Parts: sequence; structure tokens; C-alpha cells
Amino acid sequence: MTNETSDGIPSDVSREALADSPEVQQYFGDSFPLVSRFAEMLHDQGELRGLIGPREVSRIWERHILNSAAVVQYLPTTGTIADIGSGAGLPGIVIAAMLPEAQVLLIEPMERRCTWLNEVVDELELTNVEVKRGRAEEYHGAFQCEAVTSRAVAALEKLARMSLPLVERGGEMVVLKGKNVQQEIEPARKVLRKYKTEEPQILEALSVEGVEPTTVLRVRRTPA
Repeated sequence: MTNETSDGIPSDVSREALADSPEVQQYFGDSFPLVSRFAEMLHDQGELRGLIGPREVSRIWERHILNSAAVVQYLPTTGTIADIGSGAGLPGIVIAAMLPEAQVLLIEPMERRCTWLNEVVDELELTNVEVKRGRAEEYHGAFQCEAVTSRAVAALEKLARMSLPLVERGGEMVVLKGKNVQQEIEPARKVLRKYKTEEPQILEALSVEGVEPTTVLRVRRTPA
């Protein structure tokens, strides 16, 4: 019988081995070398540069990389996707690596994090990424995207105010959320009505066996 750790990873598989498993490499396919290099950069520099906590260093793949990758199945493969509050590049860098035909905008207000993001973009030679320094609200009216995503940025009411003005009519806000996201929907109703959205969908996003599913909230703006 295989025991599991508290976050659902089989305890008989070392965390280092997860990145080298055939299942993970098959899951990422052609994007695996880029994603793997990004994981190495996070492992080597993430804690030092204040991007991830010390307890996260040994859990980069399952807690951050695979968690971020799980949202990709609900995103468009082309067009423009904005990741607001991109921080360490999660999920934005992973999305850009996995969706090379999409244009990915990384919106981040902190200069030191933008410096990091630009270094990652250069190291991985991601020609489909643009780093934009600033808060999401500063870009309201400047552009709109097919999809806007984010991870651990704010409660839905605030997040919707930040994100939905950047979503074109018929586009979607597709965000990584915690398991209790249902509780955030009712307080956000007024904002969702303002931007004419359809009923929010709570989705379970799977990546590879043994890794806890990611909870995704998808909100579509009604077509014009």
C-alpha cells in the first residue's frame, strides 16, 4: 500500500524524482525543457529573491509548476492571455511555455519581480511574453484580452474588479482558486453583473496522477 503525504503526493516517490518521471514529461510534452529550466531557476533563486517561501523550495513541481499548468486546459491556445499579479511567473511563465501560439502578458507592480520575470523570459527565450510593470487597474482601457488569469491574488469580488475590464466581450477570466471559492461568488455578484458575465463555473483541473487537483474558477463575459 502506498502512503501519501499531506498534500497528496505518494510518499514513496521523492520530490526530486517527480520532475524526472515519464508521466510528468509526457504531460508537458515539447514544453518540458522550458518548464524544467524555469523550475530549476525557482529552486536556485526563488527563496533568495523572496519569490517563494523556504518550505516551498522542495515542493516546486507539485505546489507551483503542476498547479499552474493545470489551468492551461481551460485557456485559449491563441490570442492574448494576461496574468495579473504574476509575481514569480506563476502561472504566466508556465502558460507561455505550454502555449507558444498565445501572446502572454505578465502584469506585475513590483520592480524586483519584474526584473526576475524579464530574466526568466530571456533565459527561456520566450518570444511570446511581454512583462508589464504596474497594477492591473492601470491598464484598464489600454487593452483587452481573450483571457485573464491569476493565482492567489485576491478574493473574487476584488479580483473581478481588477480582471474583468481587461477581458474582451466573449472572453473569460480563468483563475486558480482555493477549494472554498464557492463562498466568494455571492459577495462578487454585483461586480459580475456590472461586467455582464455568465454564471461562474468551478472546475477541477487535473495534471498528473498523485498530484492534488487545482481548483479553477471560470467566468465568461457575454458576447457583445
